[in-house]
Amino acid sequence: MSVVHRLTAGWLVDHLSFINQCGYEICDSVAYPGSVTLNTSVTSTGDCHATSTFPATSSPRDGPIPGPVIETEGKTAKTRYLFREEFFDISKPHIAAAPEEQLWQGCPEAIIWISCSHHHPRFPPSPPPPPGLLILQKRKRKCVFNQGELDALEYHSKVRKLIWEGTLHLVQEGLKSGFLHRTTAELSCRKNVVPGHIGCGLAELCEMAKQFPAVNESDHQAVRVLDDETSIPEQDLLSCVTENSSNCAKIVVLMGQKYLVPPKSSFLLSDISCLQALLNYKKYDVIVIDPPWENKSVKRSNRYSHLSSWQIKQIPVPALAAPNCLVVTWVTNRQKHLRFVKDELYPHWSVKTLAEWHWVKITRAGEFVLPLDSLHKKPYEVLVLGRVQGDVKEALRKSEDVLPIPEHKLIVSIPCSLHSHKPPLTAVLAEFIKPDVECLELFARNLQPGWTSWGNEVLKFQHTDYFTLLQNE
Repeated sequence: MSVVHRLTAGWLVDHLSFINQCGYEICDSVAYPGSVTLNTSVTSTGDCHATSTFPATSSPRDGPIPGPVIETEGKTAKTRYLFREEFFDISKPHIAAAPEEQLWQGCPEAIIWISCSHHHPRFPPSPPPPPGLLILQKRKRKCVFNQGELDALEYHSKVRKLIWEGTLHLVQEGLKSGFLHRTTAELSCRKNVVPGHIGCGLAELCEMAKQFPAVNESDHQAVRVLDDETSIPEQDLLSCVTENSSNCAKIVVLMGQKYLVPPKSSFLLSDISCLQALLNYKKYDVIVIDPPWENKSVKRSNRYSHLSSWQIKQIPVPALAAPNCLVVTWVTNRQKHLRFVKDELYPHWSVKTLAEWHWVKITRAGEFVLPLDSLHKKPYEVLVLGRVQGDVKEALRKSEDVLPIPEHKLIVSIPCSLHSHKPPLTAVLAEFIKPDVECLELFARNLQPGWTSWGNEVLKFQHTDYFTLLQNE
């Protein structure tokens, strides 16, 4: 279970344990048992920008795929993988709080009062602070904040006390149980070594797939089920939903790279222009969306592609959603994006906003990974929860025996050091949805049992290099 502690404020979540409880065991006595071989003409060199062509895929007669295999004559071998623990070894804050910010950390009632020595002609000078309030003197700044920054400060002042007090209570429980460790002597000194060039080329492959010949719908399979003797062409992988309906994990080899597919999961590797296979697959009771929001840092770094607000509105959520579907959207701390989701996006999808939750990121010692009152990045992100509006009778039937969505809940966890690896929501949403419902994650970069995942990098964090081979049974 990924939930370590549950309190009124929310949940303390163990993201690493959730991944490792997904069942990454390969069951068979053949090399990479249960694997699906998707070969290309490119030899794996670690070059992220290698080009490729798409010849006919190899068959099982071509021999086993090289890799960590235990062969047991007359018995079933199990090869177990665990996600690498060092990716969650966040022992110290990313940025230490300045002395004046450290004073605020223990004060839930603190209000940020920014005093500037210079001001912009469009804005009046900062008024004097009320008595007893903590002051941050901005000496180097030559103007007051722009409207976006002022909006962010106003929002933070509203949620700060909830986040501070709720996180404090959950951290205290984590320290009591030993899940968190306050003393530095108990923390390891491992370096977070991120393997280079992992999972690269997935987005590029999706772009190249647009040049494939058109698929004949009458001859095309809508779903490909992974089994022990199936070889799937790349074109099929990119044009239909791939499903692992077994109780064991499978391995897919794509462009010379190996990816783990957990049991009872399905995925579609494609970009936003190739969603038809997903639309033909199922209707979903839960849809989680992590859009690639447009912002200046993303544009500068060119780290991943982003979508404009207009493009995000084109995502066919109403066509994917079952009646009374719960929709959860991850939002950055830009108030522009939060307002867009609540005022434009959800109404466009006929989704009624129900609540705002916050994901709070802490270290293994229970500290915020960034100063709570940082004027730039915050140690929390926002989730906006809503439900698709539709047939009233159907909505009432589906809401029986489940709790209503509460406002202002916290999901507190040690974050993964890999960019955009969000914590699992399966356990925290369980009490608000019926068992065995259909769940979908859009813009996913990893897979989970019981979920369908879609994105142009949907296998990114399933790469075997993110895992270690634990044992063979």
